[in-house]
Amino acid sequence: MSQAHKKIGDIMLKVEDISLSFGGVRALSGVSFDVREHEILAIIGPNGAGKSSMLNVINGVYHPQEGAITYKGSTRKQMRPHQAAKQGIARTFQNIALFKGMSTLDNIMTGRLLKMRRNFLWQALYWGPAQKEEIENRMVCEKIIDFLEIQAIRKTPVGRLPYGLQKRVELGRALAMEPDLLLLDEPMAGMNVEEKEDMCRFVLDVNDEFGTTIALIEHDMGVVMDISDRVMVLDYGRKIADGSPDEVRADQEVIDAYLGVSH
Repeated sequence: MSQAHKKIGDIMLKVEDISLSFGGVRALSGVSFDVREHEILAIIGPNGAGKSSMLNVINGVYHPQEGAITYKGSTRKQMRPHQAAKQGIARTFQNIALFKGMSTLDNIMTGRLLKMRRNFLWQALYWGPAQKEEIENRMVCEKIIDFLEIQAIRKTPVGRLPYGLQKRVELGRALAMEPDLLLLDEPMAGMNVEEKEDMCRFVLDVNDEFGTTIALIEHDMGVVMDISDRVMVLDYGRKIADGSPDEVRADQEVIDAYLGVSH
């Protein structure tokens, strides 16, 4: 399923020697890797390996004690989440973070807030330029709704939707930000086989049709091997492998980390 023909570009994101501790607990220890333009990088590892912490460092939720991140040629020690969003980094979360009382369309529209240039007064008056801008942003969201095949639930409050569809709405909201780098934290967790297949297809289509670079955390190794161009493995906050899906699958240290025994 992975697009062998596609052209992987230059390094978009370079993570160098990132270490992160909470009190005496080390979540990440000297982790270095890169993400290249147009690729799908899977970040895998046992529970508690530091995967979500790594995404939180990239989009500015956590600030590492050591190391630096270079994104689009600009190096930084730390970033705020709103800066990350402005620079084209979007994120979904392990636990769905949607506005449960709002409709699918309105939730996806919240992903457009950074794209709205008119100030609050214009928005309040809803007149002239603000009205035109609202219509333009709504059209972008309608295209995303069509792309994700969720037209039937566009007016449904998301709190009423089954889990798999809520995950799809959350992906839609992230896509509404028109990201260059999309961080997906377990996008298929808790889904049945059919829902996983749908989400795999959407992830591949986002990468293929929009050219979006994707870094995702996923536990289902079948999914990882199917859709990733490259796999990076964390174990107890350390990087233990980084390579093609086939290379990683054959790596003895990875096998030991997952099975807890030598095979």
